[in-house]
Amino acid sequence: MVSATGPDPTAAANRSSRRIAAVVRLRPEHEAEYRRLHADVWPGVLATLRRVGVRNYSIFLRDGLLFSYLEYTGDDWAAAQAQIAADPETQRWWQLTDPMQEPVKTAAEGEWWAPAEEVFHLD
Repeated sequence: MVSATGPDPTAAANRSSRRIAAVVRLRPEHEAEYRRLHADVWPGVLATLRRVGVRNYSIFLRDGLLFSYLEYTGDDWAAAQAQIAADPETQRWWQLTDPMQEPVKTAAEGEWWAPAEEVFHLD
């Protein structure tokens, strides 16, 4: 909701959010550079994620496995992903980060970050 003073700060909080998790392998020879890049993610990349409704986004690393978790507050995740992918700055970011990663062995054909199934949740 938008008012004369701008967006309603409670609107996003009142929308239902979808929890999304995914995994991809990090090539061990790229760990230091991957950490360096993610210590200072480009503002345009962050702005695009926020614009499409991504919130509470984290990437964890354990034994070469990257685990991402985010909350999506929009109504069409596929459209949001397309908007992210169409962003020129995000495309440049991925040109740096994609070669550092490789899909997990169980990823579907053409899948990069493989979706992870939620098996437990506590609010």
